[in-house]
Amino acid sequence: MLKISVGHLYPKLLNLYGDMGNVITLERRCVWRGIEFEYNEINSGDKIGRHDFYFIGGGQDKQQQDVSVELYKSKQFLCDERDRGAVFLGICGGYQLFGHYYQPFDGDKLLGISLMDAYTVAGKKRFIGNVTVETDFLTPKTLVGFENHSGLTYLQGETKPLGRNIVGNGNNGRDFEEGGRFKNVFGTYLHGSLLPKNPHFADYLIKLALKTRYGEGIELNKLDDEIELKAHNSLVGKAY
Repeated sequence: MLKISVGHLYPKLLNLYGDMGNVITLERRCVWRGIEFEYNEINSGDKIGRHDFYFIGGGQDKQQQDVSVELYKSKQFLCDERDRGAVFLGICGGYQLFGHYYQPFDGDKLLGISLMDAYTVAGKKRFIGNVTVETDFLTPKTLVGFENHSGLTYLQGETKPLGRNIVGNGNNGRDFEEGGRFKNVFGTYLHGSLLPKNPHFADYLIKLALKTRYGEGIELNKLDDEIELKAHNSLVGKAY
């Protein structure tokens, strides 16, 4: 039996706007295919063990501050995991901490773990609303979700965006880009939660995690995604 191991980073602190739905989606889409899904919560004070897939959700500045301190203790280990090929998905606040730092309006800079070459500073305007993103690596090409953030994220070096905005503000409201990706690390501002209505992205991540574990590409059995794709298609191009 195939298996993937998922480490959920700090769910007691970072879990806004249905982010747990991303983990549930990964679990269901594995179980429906007969893939064993090992789930591990990692909370404050816990040692981070080796996993095929790491997930972290979003939260407010106070929670981000606490998580920043915890994550930084494992920075080298997590960077080594990235280089080994482990899959990472970060949502909003978690995405920001995948970069070098997040600078709030008030208070000290929160150090990230530099999984991707990016940084975030607090903006004066809050971006709220539906988002549609066009990617160049998924089929269907679009991702849909809901953004609610004031952080402005800027990508650098070899870090690429998840895609370009069709609707929404994305990383910073200026460059028409949303999210970031480097190696098997993915970050995004899309809540809602993201994966239930983007099943093609969920499967893409599962395949990457299986390849990391087994060292070869594994084709997934097709699932009946009629309901999921109806939800996806109903939001493509809609701002409200």
